[in-house]
Amino acid sequence: MRYDLVIFDNDGVLVDSEPISNTLLAGYLTELGHPTTYEESVRDYMGSAMHRIHELVEERSGQRLPDGFDETFHARVFAAFQAELEAVPGAGEVLKQLAEAEVPYCVASSGSHERIRVGHRKTGLDAWFPDELVFSAEDVGRGKPAPDLFLHAASRMGVAPERCVVVEDSRLGVQAAVAAGMDVYGFTAMTPEEKLAGAKGFFGAMDELPAILGL
Repeated sequence: MRYDLVIFDNDGVLVDSEPISNTLLAGYLTELGHPTTYEESVRDYMGSAMHRIHELVEERSGQRLPDGFDETFHARVFAAFQAELEAVPGAGEVLKQLAEAEVPYCVASSGSHERIRVGHRKTGLDAWFPDELVFSAEDVGRGKPAPDLFLHAASRMGVAPERCVVVEDSRLGVQAAVAAGMDVYGFTAMTPEEKLAGAKGFFGAMDELPAILGL
């Protein structure tokens, strides 16, 4: 099937940011008295918007994270991105092939617009993503696993949900795509297939994606 729109998740799919951000998140939560390992951060928070971190911590501990939590966490993440972030291998080539084939694409991320932009500038992927192709959980009321973000992106791009395909690497992202009525392919570089239940198919390296998309 040739899709009318390819929607990419960002963290872990386009930029190799999940190891960095989950290491920092686990460390910061532990500092604040909520002991969290890297593995627990990946399991519980990978693919989620910031509001979900606040909600889960309060639900589990009865305590709210401090008011400046988001700002401090983002400052640490952005500093680490500037030092060590790289694009996911092959991501730029896939975007090049989509552009050459004139297949519309965009990014729909649980991260903030600033986080997306910082990562894209550092990795050079900003060349493929003008503002009108960038969508964030900040744009909608609920982040993944709610379908709102993907539906918003499809609407803004003028494509019916059933003509969209989503590329995701998180359980929450797959759930959001399925809820939106979109096909979704699970990227298994960091996440095993069994944790991406509901995906139409799976791939472990970006150079496999063009064939899946019919390029």
